[in-house]
Amino acid sequence: MERVKLDFPAEAVIHRHALTVRVTDINYGRHLGHDAVVSLLHEARIQAFAALDLPEWDMHGHPSVVADLAVTYQSEARWPDALIIATAVPEPQGKALTVYQRIYQAESQQVVATARVNQLLIDLATGRPAEVPEQVKQALAHARSG
Repeated sequence: MERVKLDFPAEAVIHRHALTVRVTDINYGRHLGHDAVVSLLHEARIQAFAALDLPEWDMHGHPSVVADLAVTYQSEARWPDALIIATAVPEPQGKALTVYQRIYQAESQQVVATARVNQLLIDLATGRPAEVPEQVKQALAHARSG
């Protein structure tokens, strides 16, 4: 079986978001379910962008859409584990923001999952992908250096 390999760019971390596994996040295996992982990743991603005054629905005039998502699982999380989700965004290339996220246990630092989302910014006039605005690039660069 071929597995997806994701290299988390720790040098590009822009935000860390703490949260707790809720009972509604648990699947029939009594651990964090895939659907809940996707929701937790989205919550952490939107918090990371909001901290930079970049809401996903208006990144300097452009709403964003998820083009693809890859998740690899390294360990289980259970209720009521305290987790941290680190969000990293390397310098944008072209018309996409590549967002990496790593979920890990707050206490032990054990990695639970690693994810990558390619997010496109949309030109409202054409409905097509737009170049990432310079203001977005600058906000991300400032967050990576701070």
